[in-house]
Amino acid sequence: MLKKIILLIMVSMVTLSLAAQDKTVMEKERQELQKQIKQIQGQYNKVSGQKKQTIGQLTLIQRKIGLQDQYIRNISKEVRILDDSIFLSNVEITRLRKQLDTLKQQYSRSIVYAYKNKSTYDYLNFIFSSSNFNDALKRIAYLKSYRNYREEQVADIIETQKQIEIRKEENLARKQQKGETLKVRTGEIKELAEQKKEKDVVVNQLKSQEKDLGKQLADKKKSDAKLKNAIAAIIRREIDEARKEAARIAAAKKAAEDKAAADKPSVATNDAAPVKKTEVVSKTASARPDSYLDLNAKDVALNKGFEQNKGRLPWPVDNGLVSIHYGTYKIPGTQLSGDNAGLTISTPSSGSNVKSVFEGEVSAIHNLGDGMAVIIRHGKYFTVYSNLSSVNVSKGAIVSTGQTIGKAARAEGGNGGEIEFILMNESKNINPEPWLR
Repeated sequence: MLKKIILLIMVSMVTLSLAAQDKTVMEKERQELQKQIKQIQGQYNKVSGQKKQTIGQLTLIQRKIGLQDQYIRNISKEVRILDDSIFLSNVEITRLRKQLDTLKQQYSRSIVYAYKNKSTYDYLNFIFSSSNFNDALKRIAYLKSYRNYREEQVADIIETQKQIEIRKEENLARKQQKGETLKVRTGEIKELAEQKKEKDVVVNQLKSQEKDLGKQLADKKKSDAKLKNAIAAIIRREIDEARKEAARIAAAKKAAEDKAAADKPSVATNDAAPVKKTEVVSKTASARPDSYLDLNAKDVALNKGFEQNKGRLPWPVDNGLVSIHYGTYKIPGTQLSGDNAGLTISTPSSGSNVKSVFEGEVSAIHNLGDGMAVIIRHGKYFTVYSNLSSVNVSKGAIVSTGQTIGKAARAEGGNGGEIEFILMNESKNINPEPWLR
């Protein structure tokens, strides 16, 4: 019986251990959520006092609401785990109590039997009534084992009572923890309600600024188009340069072959060979490649390295938060919508360092009027960093991963900084977010 009790205790411990592991994972997740909420709150505090609301401000509060909702779900999950642990523990207590009743009944019958046969005469009579000496030894061994059995019964009863008390104490602690957790959840739900009210205020204010926001979106669209055209021009220029270089090499090779052929004795059977080579060179020089990588072999390794680091590229700014994501979006409460060519990233302050996400060559630097833009080429990929207040690299410079290329300009109507980060595969915009770690 004692072995069964120990086995059941071990099963119970494994179950509770798994629950404890789940709790550890949740606590780690909750700490990460708290860290993100604190970071966003710090950014939001810098822009919440300004007269005009911005799309970035709305995005921040929406992000904060999303994290707050995750935080509440995390707490609710802990409450469910506590409820499950309490339920399982109650089931175990019920089972142990039934087991205790059975043990007590068995022990009671043993005591009654021992009482009825308690006299020394009865014991001696039981032994001496044996048919032979070996039978007498067996009866003596039986009496000893019966006494050990009763001692084991007592040990089982004591251990079962002990386990019941342990479960009751654990359940009491869990119930207290559940009560405290529910209080925390209630407070967080109230905080979420306040955040939603705050969001409604921002949406209403944005609605009243619809005309100004429309102008901002139009200006951004023009700026994005200007950058896209600039990159397209860079690609055309580099393809033309690469084609000219390929044609020059092909012409030099042909001239060398012609000279070598002229220096050799004329052989009739070899007359057709130079013609075929000339045709191949001509076709190579005139072919239009799908990408200038077809001509710029030196960029193949750089391009491959960039692609292999998808999902591992560093952020262009430290402690940055995405205020507007890639792609189309709508502004709640208005008829306005936009299409972001990249990521609009808020920085803790204007003047924050902006860094290259990968090694490459500075293809161009543009003055957009309200800020500077740096275009860096990584093989056939281009990264664009715009809304910079200053730039400290020059065209043609080779930059390394994490190298500072400029400073973030002040956000529109805000106290923090803001940059536009765009990623392009030649002339095609792609979502930068999956590429960043």
